[in-house]
Amino acid sequence: MDGVLVHENQPIPGASELINRWVDTSKRFLVLTNNSIYTPRDLAARLHASGLEVPEENLWTSALATAEFLKDQLKNSSSPGRAFVIGEAGLTTALHEAGLILTDTNPDYVVLGETRTYSFGTITKAIRLILDGARFIATNPDVTGPSAEGPIPATGAIAALITAATDRVPYIVGKPNPMMFRSAMNKIDAHSETTGMIGDRMDTDIVAGIEAGLTTVLVLSGITQREDISRYPFRPSQVINSVADLINTV
Repeated sequence: MDGVLVHENQPIPGASELINRWVDTSKRFLVLTNNSIYTPRDLAARLHASGLEVPEENLWTSALATAEFLKDQLKNSSSPGRAFVIGEAGLTTALHEAGLILTDTNPDYVVLGETRTYSFGTITKAIRLILDGARFIATNPDVTGPSAEGPIPATGAIAALITAATDRVPYIVGKPNPMMFRSAMNKIDAHSETTGMIGDRMDTDIVAGIEAGLTTVLVLSGITQREDISRYPFRPSQVINSVADLINTV
């Protein structure tokens, strides 16, 4: 989403036209984000404020992917899964809808997501629960997030803190784990041989797309620039300046 469709809450030229074209032609698509803070309804409203009309059913977050992963893990269980959650509405809502019970008493999982209000007490509780046997899950590996004042610690940074205190490494569901793309494809009944991934980061979007067997398109409107590509041992299927270059081709 960020760097591909919007930049600092402003639509990237061509993004609105491309989304409208997909909606008008009933093209199956999802807009993905590693951010687990917001529900799809929240994200649709934020995108609307930026000038982009993306239906909420066309949004797929690391929170939704995490909820789907845990739901699948628990499908043969005789009782609902229990999770201690560090995160905001996007994550807690997704886990509730997946049937998990959110609790700090004997949870099966500690699920770490994004929040702007990480607290020492909550992190301490998570550490103790993991040491007591709870399995450690994180929505995404991003170590910093943006704010008006500059970078702020994000899920990956807090996960590293918890790992240092517990010697337990989390299973990370979001990009660059190709599972996030596979869960997205399952949602829209897509197949890897006929699906493309458009992203702005070589280290998350492109590598995960390659590992999921997708055609990969790198846009240069975000993080990765053309001179950065040679530093990686893999290559995208296509490199374009922005999504504006796709309007007449998809």
